[in-house]
Amino acid sequence: MAAFIFLIVLCVGGIFVLWHLDRKRGKKWRLPTQKFPKKWKSILHKYVPFYNALNPAQKRQFEYEIQEFLLNCKITGVKTTVEDINRVLIAASGVIPIFSFPEWKYYNLQEVYLYPDRFNHKFELEGEERNILGMVGMGGYMEGKMLLSKRALQHGFKNETDKQNTAIHEFVHLIDKADGSIDGIPHVLLKKQYVLPWLNMIDQEIEKIQKGKSDIRPYGGTSRIEFFAVLCEYFFETPQLLQRKHEQLYEMLEMIFNQDMEVFALNVKEVKISRNVPCPCGSGKKYKRCCEG
Repeated sequence: MAAFIFLIVLCVGGIFVLWHLDRKRGKKWRLPTQKFPKKWKSILHKYVPFYNALNPAQKRQFEYEIQEFLLNCKITGVKTTVEDINRVLIAASGVIPIFSFPEWKYYNLQEVYLYPDRFNHKFELEGEERNILGMVGMGGYMEGKMLLSKRALQHGFKNETDKQNTAIHEFVHLIDKADGSIDGIPHVLLKKQYVLPWLNMIDQEIEKIQKGKSDIRPYGGTSRIEFFAVLCEYFFETPQLLQRKHEQLYEMLEMIFNQDMEVFALNVKEVKISRNVPCPCGSGKKYKRCCEG
């Protein structure tokens, strides 16, 4: 009898915990019911190589996750207008790292504030020390919020060779934070036996960065936290180069994100769209009069 009562209490307690978590997450999670807009598809085709490398079924999944993200995360312009391209690229930045985990939800993000350009630690657009391109809230009234520069957001998808993507960088911080702390160790994705090898690799490469002996940008040498985010930019922007220069780090990130970036890189190379063929977005127009423009 005592065991039965204990089981009942345990079940009720579990239900309460789930209810409490749902309350912390806020409003009920919304799922897409509408067809993916053609205009959004055009944006993906034009600016997101990761999407272009996917097969048709994967593209549908990517589109669904874009819609799901935008239904559940508010995007607010700060002294700037928020256009479709901004919404789609922000959502794509969140979807790319967790694409192999379709059940992933950014419960720790409720709103993205889009600034026209750099801002400072007081979130100001004027004055000195405006050197911040992106930021994730770390508690208090900033909890569940992200700040992004519109200029940096668009640059991240226009330049495919500079190993930088500010929005992906900030979403990696959120993934890092999903276990309760931002420390450069994504415990929710990294198996326990790999944590120590991962830390050893991080510390060794940070030392090289600080000595000027690494091609990973210097900001990655400031901490384990920033190293992880900077390395992920490199990984998703130029995976073949990372594999060639840092094979162990590359293999670890492939395992963490469960993504075969070698296949991705090959598929991107194969995606060649002639200017005179029908646009892949499905508009019926020629590519040169649609997504290329």
